[in-house]
Amino acid sequence: MKIFSASDHRQKSVSMLPDTPIVFVVDDDISVRESLEALIRFAGWQPETFASAQDFLSRPPVLVPNCLVLDIGLPGLNGLDLQKRIAADRVDMPIIFLTGYGDVPMTVRAMKAGAVEFLTKPFNDDALLDAIRHAIDRSRTVLGQEAEIRMLADRYDTLSRRERQVMALVVTGLLNKQVAFDLGISEITVKAHRGRVMHKMRAGSLVDLASMVTTLRLAQILRD
Repeated sequence: MKIFSASDHRQKSVSMLPDTPIVFVVDDDISVRESLEALIRFAGWQPETFASAQDFLSRPPVLVPNCLVLDIGLPGLNGLDLQKRIAADRVDMPIIFLTGYGDVPMTVRAMKAGAVEFLTKPFNDDALLDAIRHAIDRSRTVLGQEAEIRMLADRYDTLSRRERQVMALVVTGLLNKQVAFDLGISEITVKAHRGRVMHKMRAGSLVDLASMVTTLRLAQILRD
């Protein structure tokens, strides 16, 4: 692992924008933290380093692409324990594990729990940077999906109960008259509700609406 100097930073000064990806580093070795901080900043990302899992847990979640470079052998709360702790509420944070020794069972456990990479110290800088790029791309995808779900959920909340019922039926391919029969209302009323549903959900076609419904169902947001 190469140590970056101050001159390296001057050669590639990066202006960190508000949406610059953040790479979190948790390692109790200060020399590793400092080296990784320099490497990450030089690559164009925003580094944030922590000496312990407890220090990291005090940092609120972020809404920009991010990942966690995590030493598996931390004192106190170790890397695997931290991975388990953040699994539920930081799904947009891929984890890259670092270890100073080879441990196959530990590696298997980490990968099964969702780690994107497992590197043994000393590791190659390029291997770590490639892992970080992959992790950030993955985080960006998850954040995009979460933003889409929030947007669709907000639109869905504007629908009346009847409009939700009409939407649930029309996306199955039923004709207006069939929907009217199932709901015990007139076909004209169904057309009116359907038009409002398309407008409120901002669907350009029935196919678009069906896709939105599928997304909401997968997110377990749809309700009567």
